[in-house]
Amino acid sequence: MTEQEWIMADYIVVKALENGVTIMGLTRGKDTKFHHTEKLDKGEIMVAQFTEHTSAIKIRGRAELLTKHGRIRTDE
Repeated sequence: MTEQEWIMADYIVVKALENGVTIMGLTRGKDTKFHHTEKLDKGEIMVAQFTEHTSAIKIRGRAELLTKHGRIRTDE
């Protein structure tokens, strides 16, 4: 993808339903590694995007995700 295509790629929204929700970004490539971690408190949101460096995210704690595919809650 070109840089412009990455900029225009889809976003996801993560909303913390409790204090201490952890969001971890995982790298692309041969060896998947954690490259970024964020902590959210209840009610905080994070808008994230998959990029040329981020192929996946891991979420620990009660959270709600909004994507083009729908709404997902980690506690259900």
